[in-house]
Amino acid sequence: MAGQLIECVPNFSEGRDATVVLAIERAIGSVPGVLLLQRDMDTDHNRSVITFAGPAEAIGEAALRGIAMASERIDLRRHSGVHPRIGAADVVPFVPLEDASVEDCAALAHELGQAVWKRLHVPVYFYEAAANSAERMPLENVRRGGFEHPALVPDLGGPGLHPTAGACAIGARKLLVAFNVNLNSGDLAIAKSIARKIRASSGGLPFVKAMGVPLVSRGLVQVSMNLTDFEATPLSSVMAAVQAESTAHGVSIAGTEIVGLAPRNALVGFEDVHAGRILEDRLAKTAS
Repeated sequence: MAGQLIECVPNFSEGRDATVVLAIERAIGSVPGVLLLQRDMDTDHNRSVITFAGPAEAIGEAALRGIAMASERIDLRRHSGVHPRIGAADVVPFVPLEDASVEDCAALAHELGQAVWKRLHVPVYFYEAAANSAERMPLENVRRGGFEHPALVPDLGGPGLHPTAGACAIGARKLLVAFNVNLNSGDLAIAKSIARKIRASSGGLPFVKAMGVPLVSRGLVQVSMNLTDFEATPLSSVMAAVQAESTAHGVSIAGTEIVGLAPRNALVGFEDVHAGRILEDRLAKTAS
């Protein structure tokens, strides 16, 4: 696909009702020039991720339509899941792919944020490269307290959140890899212990965010991770660390998951396992 290309990977607080998620996906895909690349739904997280790409103007409008549909169809007062959330359209990151920079994506994030507040009356937080302060750069800071008890006042709107749709965290960042490891155990303490040992904030691996969560529907627990710089800390190193810690706890690996898509160079050694999750392949196939 020639010309500018920006990826958007919004996370929506619905992973159980397919009709709602498909309505959001259709709203996003209704914008000409947008490539719908991937849809992920998870019952336990009660969360969906829709990956799409296109030029800035199209991608911004598509994101707005997706946020509008999510805000209309999702009521956080009736939402529960193991994943933290502050909004119906919880997180909306823009990622530069071709002929675009993180700065371009940050500008797009701010433009979208203004539209979300003015048109939908949903308060907005800006995070990562779009953040208005160092405190608000980490997503976990912005989302602390969740929908019920937000720790920070929104950047736009507020101070209270929308009564049903909460708030929307909109940001700009580099490519990351969302990587989950499922353990053959129902012991949540083990998953939390492994997450604590490997995540950067606890002195573990650099550029790794991790949490332990239960997968009640599967009778397992999961170490759910974001690799925010997979070149500095490759997936192979993360997998080796989780494997070593799980072995130390006497637990085997049940399987691994990539959420969304990942660039080929991030999946070195894992291409066969996650062949359908390679970003470049999906772009080429969708654009053809």
